[in-house]
Amino acid sequence: MILTVTPNPSLDRTYEIPALDRGAVLRATADRVDPGGKGVNVSRAVAAAGHRTLAVLPVGGPAGAALAGLLGAEGIEVAGVPVAGQTRSNISVAEPDGTLTKINATGPELTPEESEALLTTVGERSAGADWIACCGSLPRGLAPEWYAELVARAHRAGARIALDTSGPSLTAALRERPDVVKPNAEELGQAVGRPLSTIGDAVRAAEELRARGARAVLASLGADGQLLVDADGAHFGSARVAAVRSNVGAGDASLAGFLTAGGTGVRALAAAVAHGAAAVQLPGSLMPTPADLEPAAVAITGEVPLDRPLTEPVP
Repeated sequence: MILTVTPNPSLDRTYEIPALDRGAVLRATADRVDPGGKGVNVSRAVAAAGHRTLAVLPVGGPAGAALAGLLGAEGIEVAGVPVAGQTRSNISVAEPDGTLTKINATGPELTPEESEALLTTVGERSAGADWIACCGSLPRGLAPEWYAELVARAHRAGARIALDTSGPSLTAALRERPDVVKPNAEELGQAVGRPLSTIGDAVRAAEELRARGARAVLASLGADGQLLVDADGAHFGSARVAAVRSNVGAGDASLAGFLTAGGTGVRALAAAVAHGAAAVQLPGSLMPTPADLEPAAVAITGEVPLDRPLTEPVP
C-alpha cells in the first residue's frame, strides 16, 4: 500500500486548443477536470496500476469536496483533513505540439492546528504502508521544515519515505535522510545551486544530494530520460515516445511506477520510465493503466552517457 501526502492539492482543469493566441477568444477541442496535486497524482497512478493507495490531504470548501469525490470515483481512499480555506483550482492549456501553459492558484493558508492535524493523520493512517510519498509544494502557513518533521516522524515509526518537493522544503528535509527524493532537472540544479548542461552534471548533482542525506535520487530529465543514483551507483533509463500529448503528472506517474515496483534498483527505474513515457501520451493528467505501458520501449543502462547534453539545460 502506498500512502500519499499532498499538503496543497487542487482541482485541475485542462483545455486542449489548436494554438494559444493571447487576447483572442479560443475554443477548446477537448477539456477535462481531474484531481490535482503531486501526491494526489501518485495515488491516481498507483490505483490505475491496480494497487491500494490512501491519499492524505487537506480538504476545504466545495472544491475540496469535489476533489475528494473525484478521487473516490477512481477507487482511492481519502483521509481528508478539514481546513477553513478553499482548496485551489488550477488551469492547464495544452497545444497539439505538446506545449503546456499552466496557471496554478496559491491555495489556502493552513493554521498551526491544521498543520499538526495533517501530520497526526499521516501517523495514524500509515500502519501497513509500504511507502509514504510526500509530494508537492507547501501551502501558506507551513514552514519549509514541515516535510523534515514528517520524514522524521515517519522514520521513527519505521516507514520508508519518498519525497518529491523542491527549494527550501527539499533542502531542509535532506538532513532527515529520506529514502528517495525525486527532483526534475530544474529542481536538481536549484538544489545544488549550479547549472546543469549534461547528464553527467545531473549525476554529480544527484551524488551531492546523497552526500547531504538522500539515500537515493530518482531524477526526471524530461525528454532525455531518468536517472537513479543510489548506493549501487548510477543508472540511466529512457523510452521511445511516439507523441507527447500532455506532461501534466508524468513525473508523478514515474514515482508511482518506481514505488509499486519496490522503490529500489534497476527494476523500479524501468517501471518509473515506462510509467512516465505512458503518461505523456495521455490527455490532461490522465494516469496510465498497465495496458498503456510499453516495457519493450524502455532501455536501462549502467553506462550513463555522462557527456550527452541535456535537451533543456538548467541555467
